[in-house]
Amino acid sequence: MPTHNGGGQAPWRILLAGASGMIGTPLTAMLTEQGHSVHRLVRREPTTPVEHRWYPERGTIESGIMDHVDVVVNLSGASIGKLPWTKKHKDLILRSRLEATGTLAQAIADAHTPPSAFISGSAVGFYGERGSEDLSESSDAGTGFLADVVAQWEGAAAPAQSDNTRVVFARTGLVVGTGGAMAPLMLQTSLGVAGPIGPGTQWWPWISLHDEVRALVHLITDPNASGPYNLVGPEPATANDLTRHLATQMKRPFWLGLPTFLITLVLGEGGQALLLPSQKIHADKLQAEGFSWDDTSVADAVTRLVSRSA
Repeated sequence: MPTHNGGGQAPWRILLAGASGMIGTPLTAMLTEQGHSVHRLVRREPTTPVEHRWYPERGTIESGIMDHVDVVVNLSGASIGKLPWTKKHKDLILRSRLEATGTLAQAIADAHTPPSAFISGSAVGFYGERGSEDLSESSDAGTGFLADVVAQWEGAAAPAQSDNTRVVFARTGLVVGTGGAMAPLMLQTSLGVAGPIGPGTQWWPWISLHDEVRALVHLITDPNASGPYNLVGPEPATANDLTRHLATQMKRPFWLGLPTFLITLVLGEGGQALLLPSQKIHADKLQAEGFSWDDTSVADAVTRLVSRSA
């Protein structure tokens, strides 16, 4: 097996956890199109040579796999969008992330020839409720359940960090793409009852699925990328900006929405944590490294989504 690539050389061998998800599927496609070899971790019996079994709940993974890949990407974790949150689901949200990240990080630490990079999924929940404060990667952690989850989640990657392996945290915002958090917003809009979500003036950190995948490829292939990165669009937008553009593109009214009291009553803690916080987050590190977004405004992102969904 050839030595690991430290940067620039293709094809790379990339091991991906969460390959079948909303982000993992197009990420696999883009990496494959670029000539890289994408191997997938699965929780069942492998059916192809590029599938490898792991048991994150046991902390085990196919023996020796880390000695034969260049980069590991972790997008694994239970959905935070399953509402309302029960105590059992909150436990699963945290446990699934700690188990997956910890299993991968320890396997990297134990490897004889570890991969050159570990790109670990993370989230803007790290920052908590911040009003109109301008936030960057250097901003402090916030408070609340999601902030605590993200802090522990990123901490679980610590064993992978070494002189041989750079660790990157992809703190992702609301992904404007088919599925995920956009699915209920699109359903609400299609039913003709779109409108402000809560006050509607809260800042929602967003990124198009198209640019989310491109940003992840940047983090995978840039040998100098390390530490936290905010994966959000370059122009901050409010909840009203996003939902109003969605209504316009879907040719539906914008009037009723989802009042704060109803979010609290029906969706509980999870709805409050996902829909009501205000986070004006900037992608300072991506911008400093010359990353160029294809969807520079939330209107661009929503237009791409609706045109592909039509």
